[in-house]
Amino acid sequence: MTDGIFHLTYATWWYMVIGALFTGYAILDGFDFGAGAWHLFFKKEESRRIALNAVGPVWDGNEVWLVIGGGALFAGFPKVYASLFSGLYIPFMLFLFVLILRAVSIEFRSKEKMAWWRQMWDVCYTISSVSLAFLLGVVLANILQGMPIDAEGNIHMGLIDVLNPYALLVGSMTLALFMMHGGIYLMMKTEGRLFAKVNLLTKNAIIGFLVLFSLTTIYTLIYIPHLSDRLKENSTLFFIPAFGLLSIANIPRLIKKNKYLAAFIFSSLSMTFFLIAVAVELFPTILISNIDRSFDITVQNAAASDKSLGIMLLFAAVGGPLVALYTVFVYRTFKGKVKLDEHSY
Repeated sequence: MTDGIFHLTYATWWYMVIGALFTGYAILDGFDFGAGAWHLFFKKEESRRIALNAVGPVWDGNEVWLVIGGGALFAGFPKVYASLFSGLYIPFMLFLFVLILRAVSIEFRSKEKMAWWRQMWDVCYTISSVSLAFLLGVVLANILQGMPIDAEGNIHMGLIDVLNPYALLVGSMTLALFMMHGGIYLMMKTEGRLFAKVNLLTKNAIIGFLVLFSLTTIYTLIYIPHLSDRLKENSTLFFIPAFGLLSIANIPRLIKKNKYLAAFIFSSLSMTFFLIAVAVELFPTILISNIDRSFDITVQNAAASDKSLGIMLLFAAVGGPLVALYTVFVYRTFKGKVKLDEHSY
């Protein structure tokens, strides 16, 4: 293991801050993407309203983590921001479009009582939720396997290049993961016949996720060996994937025992350990060039000045806990089973 992992420069701290922000986003927006992906499986109007109101008070707050994460990336590693968002322009613009479509679907659905109106927005809500989960996996896969980055930091990729076999596999796995995560959340928020249906759907999602996770792991180990180099160099780091696997294995056990909050926590932990493993394996590289590894965009060559990073870390040290406290406050305020009233979606 390189000494750089222990040398906590401002750039290294900022790398961890950004990683924490995007991990928080994956956990929080991940469950409402998953809940949205299940939406059309609920046939009754009341069931759809309950499922929608389970995420209604929190979905927009969850997206704050994406905004802060994007801003932190721009501030801390402007070269990464410029290369990644220009090189993957099409998937990011598509992501932005369906993100807006999803927000509009949630807000517009209950504005009219016509069945066709609500059905139209239900379809948009599900399609956008599925697309967002899938696109996040596609972007992550391209970052993991490397992209054609030239000496100037430019990425040359068309849509067909972005949608490569590994990206499709990771995108599908991410969707299954979020559907499992979202299903667990809906079990905490529903009761009666809707709860029973969500329970069954979530168990199917767990099976699908385990199959796709196994295929992705095998593919990664065989065809993308650089993602396991760090673990091979330092066996003490095996606790990261080990804890991730234990977290995944604990989810169905906890669901069987009706401990849904604990299952949700372990679902969140599985994502956390997975993303920590990714961060450790990539460090100090952020974007890998499959043209020439000397063109890699790293923590060192992409970071803003130490003075800028130091000042921003002070803001992050104050703002980060405030966002976390606000998130905790919102979830505590709206905890418990969903009850529909005149103010519901």
